[in-house]
Amino acid sequence: MVSNCFTLNLNPPAPNYLHHLHYLSSSSIRVSHKNNPTVLRKLLTYSHSPDRKRCYRSSLPMPMAFSKPNFQPDPSLCNEDLLPTTPAQRTFSGWEMASLWIGLVVGVPSYYLAGSLVDLGMAWWQGIGTVVAANLILLGPLILTGHPGVKYGISFPVLARSSFGIRGAHVPTLLRALVGCGWYGIESWIGGEAIFLLLPKFIKESSISKSLDWLGTSPLEFTCFMVFWVAQLTLVWKGIDGIRELEKYSAPILILLTSCLLIWAYVNAGGFSHMISQSSTLSSSQFWSLFFPSLTANISFWATLALNIPDFTRYARSQSDQIIGQAGLPLFMGAFTFVGLAVTSSTTVIFGRVISNPIQLLGQIGGIGTKIIAIFGISLSIVTTNIAANVVAPANALVNLSPSIFNFRKGAILTALLGVAFQPWRLLKSSESFVYTWLVGYSALLGPIAGIILADYYLIKRMKLHVDDLYTLRTNGRYYYTSGYNLSAMTALLVGILPVVPGLLQKTGILKSVPGLFVVIYNNAWFISFLLAGVFYWFLSCLSKRYKDGEDDDEVVDPLLPSSTI
Repeated sequence: MVSNCFTLNLNPPAPNYLHHLHYLSSSSIRVSHKNNPTVLRKLLTYSHSPDRKRCYRSSLPMPMAFSKPNFQPDPSLCNEDLLPTTPAQRTFSGWEMASLWIGLVVGVPSYYLAGSLVDLGMAWWQGIGTVVAANLILLGPLILTGHPGVKYGISFPVLARSSFGIRGAHVPTLLRALVGCGWYGIESWIGGEAIFLLLPKFIKESSISKSLDWLGTSPLEFTCFMVFWVAQLTLVWKGIDGIRELEKYSAPILILLTSCLLIWAYVNAGGFSHMISQSSTLSSSQFWSLFFPSLTANISFWATLALNIPDFTRYARSQSDQIIGQAGLPLFMGAFTFVGLAVTSSTTVIFGRVISNPIQLLGQIGGIGTKIIAIFGISLSIVTTNIAANVVAPANALVNLSPSIFNFRKGAILTALLGVAFQPWRLLKSSESFVYTWLVGYSALLGPIAGIILADYYLIKRMKLHVDDLYTLRTNGRYYYTSGYNLSAMTALLVGILPVVPGLLQKTGILKSVPGLFVVIYNNAWFISFLLAGVFYWFLSCLSKRYKDGEDDDEVVDPLLPSSTI
């Protein structure tokens, strides 16, 4: 006798049809689906899968990216944060992608960028031009790396599996995560400064506001930092949908507040003639010696997002939407750094001294009402940048490390804790430490990762990935390589990083001096490491084709294996 017999009509298939499917696992199912019998096979396979509860929640739609209807992802490689996005989840329009960049760009670190270059001797137009040039260069890797996110619906950790191996992907994702943790601390410290601004004067002048040598800052400033740090975590709980809504609705507010600040500076300074009249203090040779490390530093500023942009483009509706959205980066960065420079230069006329810190500047403008609005704007700009740019990648890296232990929320909490350990107040001590130690330094890690991933996806795999094999530990899987590691990618990563190390040690004071060649390499760290690792990886991958014998086009045999094992 057949009990609980249901008829499930899927013409066209509803994107949330699996919401009801868990009721049918012990039932006889009659399905009418005229156009896509593959969907039916996937439904039936899913409903009776013993691993269903481990890989999927009952309300999660079945990803249609898997090519085999009976394929079951390995539970150790997936949870709902790592599975390919479904058509129903791909809702980011071009405007929403662009608004993401507005929320990311409008922030205190971006405000500093061109000003830091002017402090080092550039003219105002040279500083802005350097920032725009860097972001135009970065636009290429952003769009290229975003492509597989749209095409396959996969996040950065899953994409990294295709080039570094199923287990080897932990190396690039955790390196990216560490940089994200550092940035999370920097942004949270700036938010703490905004809270400090609102405190009464007698508290700011008390004994707890005096800096402690062992801490590197004052107890009061550190307390403000921790208050903002805790408050910020409450917004992480909503996940990627919450981030999308936050960025979309914050963008117009941030544009309005930025415009008001620019108008205030223009009116009170009597125009921007003071800024325009400032010329470079550098000779031609001094300018070029400063330009290239500055260009590298500004590329490094968003090189983080250039790696994990698939975490966002996997939710885009189409490739055109992601391209339109990404194209806003150089425009928004140029506009906002102009605001930062124009307002900073105006402070010399208005207050008789340069106030480069926007938080300190806002503390000088108006009464308590103005301060509250200013703090709201700064807090909003920090949160929109910090959550999108510095939480998503580390959280996803931790989820990829252990899907059974971490989810997005747990990963975000650990990210925030590591952000404190970076001691961001030390990184922001001076323009030189911020630009040439922090920004240029981590570009040596991110450049080679980007070079390897792009060389692998476009030159080796020709934009063709087998998604099933990204979620399996089968030894014959295309991306299992050598015990889960692609030795070619690991070797290329080291080749890209090692030449930059001597210059980094010299810049941090560990080495007193190094040969001039290593200084040049360090000043151009992102370019050199990107090209060196990418070309070397491509060379090793081409060598591996000699050992292929009737293999699938995408399957790469590791050339670094002993010949007896090939």
